[in-house]
Amino acid sequence: MTSDPTIMDAVELSAAIRARRLSCREVMLATLARIDRLNPCCNAIITMRDRDSLLAEADLRDAQLARGEVMGWMHGLPHAVKDLAHAKGLPSSLGSPLFAATMPAQDSLIVERMRNAGAIIIGKTNVPEFGLGSHTYNPLHGVTRNAYDPSRSAGGSSGGAAVALALRMLPVADGGDFGGSLRNPAAWNNVFGLRPSMGRVPYWPSGESFINQLSTEGPMARNVPDLALLLSTLAGRDARVPLSLDDPPEAFAQPLEMDPRGTRIGWLGEYAAALPTEPGVLEVCQQALARLRDIGCEVEEARLPIPREQIWDTWLGIRHWLVMNSLLPLYQDPEKRRHLKPEAVWEVEGGLRMSAQDTLRASAGRSAIYQAFLGLFARFDALVLPSAQCFAFPAEWHWPREIAGTAMDTYHRWMEVVFPASLSGCPAISVPAGFGGALDLPMGVQLIAPPRQDLALLRLAHAYAQASGPVLSRLPPGA
Repeated sequence: MTSDPTIMDAVELSAAIRARRLSCREVMLATLARIDRLNPCCNAIITMRDRDSLLAEADLRDAQLARGEVMGWMHGLPHAVKDLAHAKGLPSSLGSPLFAATMPAQDSLIVERMRNAGAIIIGKTNVPEFGLGSHTYNPLHGVTRNAYDPSRSAGGSSGGAAVALALRMLPVADGGDFGGSLRNPAAWNNVFGLRPSMGRVPYWPSGESFINQLSTEGPMARNVPDLALLLSTLAGRDARVPLSLDDPPEAFAQPLEMDPRGTRIGWLGEYAAALPTEPGVLEVCQQALARLRDIGCEVEEARLPIPREQIWDTWLGIRHWLVMNSLLPLYQDPEKRRHLKPEAVWEVEGGLRMSAQDTLRASAGRSAIYQAFLGLFARFDALVLPSAQCFAFPAEWHWPREIAGTAMDTYHRWMEVVFPASLSGCPAISVPAGFGGALDLPMGVQLIAPPRQDLALLRLAHAYAQASGPVLSRLPPGA
């Protein structure tokens, strides 16, 4: 048994607590000590409950164990919630000064489920303002810095979650993904981030439950078994969310072993090569493809039969419209509008210019992308794309203005590689691919599975991970 429980993976830590080889107080003390040591240089966890309250809750969990009571696999595990979700007793700032003092009246559904599984909520992880953009910075809490190089971006919007996970300040983490927010920061911090199938993880509370089906919450972890176990807690139908999936979430707690030999993998290299990509990214992705071949997968070139600009126009229309509807009340108040970052104002104004016909056209475009993915899955069991088009950029930038000599015309044009999977609604997981570029930084690839085949995707990712030991064992400084 290690003297530092934060070194343990979540499954191992959970078993040690339940067997009473480690007390919840010991785990909490070690976690708080690690946060005190590492968080000041990276700013991943931005709001913390007071130490005495956390230790008292850990003692309560130990008392339950002494009586033979176990709440669930997360019993006694410290957990910090992404600051786009609600956790009672902690402010939900959304990275905006407008909500700095907002105290939610109830937990978000995923937080309620993690509490019911025994997690001790210790604080919040940092996000970009309103989750917009894949670089975690905001005027309220500042910049979150990359776990492997604090001079670089952590990615986003789940950047705080990814860095806290990589630096072992948390055993697992939760995040959300609209346009890569679980996948990009996972890639840049050498961890796993799963964007589940549409409807797999219900979103609640929500004022609208039918139209907004692009963003989803999901798990992050340092290995696939931990990721799958957290998904088993987050997933599962909730009657208040009409399009949530009925599949029993316990399936994700099953063993993940599978024989990957003969699995048909489609490398969407033509689409990736058409995008502006920093030198070194595609070379690292080829290393990941080689590992898939090494475990017996049959890797072939695949072609996405939708033009790049059609995917972009579809993305932009849906993004404008959904963001506009969520931020419009703030935009309409001149005093509040001046506190919105330019990218938020740009999204709202783009949505305001859209007609009802434009909105329907964007939705039809998304339907075509879904059908295109179905066609590919008639031939392939999984598809592969890079998780990002560039390595982590300087933390002081707002976003990269050019990649490989090509100017980026929006704050998210540099993220095009993740949009097809988002628009398809298919499950996609970012897995560590390797290190590269001028600074030898982490990069990941997306494995994308057919609709609702989350368990099959996790099994493939687990088989891949077992062949990726040298990449996964390369820890950040201090971790």
